[in-house]
Amino acid sequence: MRQHHFKRGGVARKSQFNKAGYGFSAPYYILFAVFILAPVVMAVALSFTNFNTIQAPKLVGFLNYINLITSDDVFMQYVLPNTVKYALIVGVGGYVLSFLLAWALANMTKVPRTIFALILYSPSMTTGVAMAVLWKIMFTGDQTGYLNSWLMDLGIINEPIIWLTNANYLLPIVIIIGLWSSMGVGFLSILAGLLNQDESLYEAAAIDGVKNRFQEMIYVTIPSMKPQMLFAAVMQIVGAFQNGQIASLLAGNPTPGYSAQLIVNHIEDYGFIRYEMGYAAAVSVVLLLIVQIFSKISQKLFGEREGR
Repeated sequence: MRQHHFKRGGVARKSQFNKAGYGFSAPYYILFAVFILAPVVMAVALSFTNFNTIQAPKLVGFLNYINLITSDDVFMQYVLPNTVKYALIVGVGGYVLSFLLAWALANMTKVPRTIFALILYSPSMTTGVAMAVLWKIMFTGDQTGYLNSWLMDLGIINEPIIWLTNANYLLPIVIIIGLWSSMGVGFLSILAGLLNQDESLYEAAAIDGVKNRFQEMIYVTIPSMKPQMLFAAVMQIVGAFQNGQIASLLAGNPTPGYSAQLIVNHIEDYGFIRYEMGYAAAVSVVLLLIVQIFSKISQKLFGEREGR
C-alpha cells in the first residue's frame, strides 16, 4: 500500500510539473501559431487561388505556380538572378565577413572590442527610412551627392552620375548597403561563441600538432562553436532573402529596369500594387521553400550529428 501511495504521489507531482511547463510555454505556442503558422497556412491556401482582395478567392489549382515558371519573364530574367546574386554576396559573403570581424574583435581587449562591436552592429538596428535618407544623400545624382563630389574632386569623373536610376549601378549599391547592415544578431552570436571558447581545447590542439592561428580556427574554433555558427547562418540566410526594403526605398518598386528587383519586391509588387494576392502568395511560398532548403544545408554543415 505504501509503495502504491508513493507511486501515485510521484505521478501526481510529475503531472503537476507538466502542467506548469505547458503553462509557461503556452504564450510561445500561441504567438507561433498566430504570427507564423497561420500566415504560412493562409499563404499556401491563397497560392492556389485567384484573389484580388475584393472578390472572393477562386480556386485555380497550380496555375499560379505554372505561370510563375513559364510566363513570368520578369521573375525568370531579373528577379531570380538578382536574388541569387544578392543572397550569395550578402548571405554567404556577409556570413564569412561576420565571422572574420568577430574573430578579429575577439582578439582585442575589452574596451576597443566593445566599441567596435557597437559600431559594426549599429547599422543593423537602423530603420529603413533612416537608412534610405542616409544612402540617398550619399548617392544623390547631382554634384551635391557625397560620392559624386568626391569622385569629381579626384578627377575620376567629369560629370555627376545618376546612381539610383542607372541599371548598371543600382544592384551593386543595394548589395553594398546589404553588407553594411548585415552585422546583426548572427554576428553577435559568433562573437559570443568566440569569447567563450575553452582554452584547454587549444592546449590539446597544440600538443596534437596545430601550429598557427589559421589551423586553430579550422580545427578547433569552428567545430567547437557549431550552435552559434548554425544560428548565425540561418539568420544571415533569412535576412538576405527577405531584405527587399533597401531597393524599394532607394529607387521605388519596381526598380528601374528591374535591375535590383528581388523576390520580396516581386511579392510586394503583385500583392500590394497590383492586388494579385493569389499570385503573390505563390511567389512567397516559393521564397519560403528556398529559405527552407538553404536552412537545411546550413543545418547539415553546422548541426550536431546524431550519435556523438
